[in-house]
Amino acid sequence: MSPDRAPLLDRSPRMRAIGTVIENIADTDATVLLRGESGVGKDLVARAIHATSSRRQGPFVKVNCAAIPQGLLESELFGHEKGAFTGAHRRKPGQFEYANKGTLYLDEIAELPLALQAKLLHVLQDFQFARVGGHGLLDVDTRVIAATNRNLEEEMARGEFREDLYYRLNVVEIRVPPLRERREEIPGLAAWFLDKFNAQYGRQKQLSPETMNRLQEHSWSGNVRELENVIRRMVVLTDGEQAFESLVAGGRNGHAAAAPSVPVTSESLREIARRGAREAERQALAEVLERVRWNRAEASRILKVSYKTLLNKITECGLTPPSRRAFQDSIRSLSG
Repeated sequence: MSPDRAPLLDRSPRMRAIGTVIENIADTDATVLLRGESGVGKDLVARAIHATSSRRQGPFVKVNCAAIPQGLLESELFGHEKGAFTGAHRRKPGQFEYANKGTLYLDEIAELPLALQAKLLHVLQDFQFARVGGHGLLDVDTRVIAATNRNLEEEMARGEFREDLYYRLNVVEIRVPPLRERREEIPGLAAWFLDKFNAQYGRQKQLSPETMNRLQEHSWSGNVRELENVIRRMVVLTDGEQAFESLVAGGRNGHAAAAPSVPVTSESLREIARRGAREAERQALAEVLERVRWNRAEASRILKVSYKTLLNKITECGLTPPSRRAFQDSIRSLSG
């Protein structure tokens, strides 16, 4: 099995059915719309489509439409000419150009503004576009795969998503089921993530049979992404496995430990998963930073994120280096 692909398409009947659809469209350039909850593995399905297509030797370019400010999306997708706007000091190709002869994967397509939806529709129809600030048309040979976790039918009813673009993207629709509906995949996915993170962090972590059982019992409202985060935490933290077992045990027997005045349904499973994922991320980040003595450049390399993203995560998690903590403690002692 390739180290770049998780065992996603051959571990359950529902995913094997998706694999069959991918094989059927492999020799076509049909646009594909991937639908499913956040974290189910739509990215991996998109990569599998590209890998089995006649474009597999070309680039696979992913654009997360939700992660780019709307004012920059057009330039990101289609590029811009020098002087097109303040700060455009040189010509910049867009992601459509980078994906030429390959596949462009537009994640979170529902976040695309209506004006850009119109331009995207024209590109899909004519296979031509102009850079921002440009007049000449550029030809493009790119297959488009789009993905969303939103209800596009409701978006269209509210006038927030173009109906014509919907039908142009939805030539082939693939619905990726949530992990709770394909639990037989959990052992294989857990083993793959375990191997991946052991190699990444230089560990030799093994999971006990009890932990594997609990992994299969968990609700996984965050789907494959939540499973990935849990396994990462188990690898990088010495008590990660025990912490997960406690979380699952608390979910089964939380009424015994909780105060009688606190209702069992005070927090949804999705909220619990998000909180758990945030805490796992915080602890993993803290451990890596301590291990590299707060060398942020080294930490960003180990965690495979940009330096800017790492700084943002440090701020979000409220982490401070030891020297600053000592200074803050001294200030508090003086003020006390």
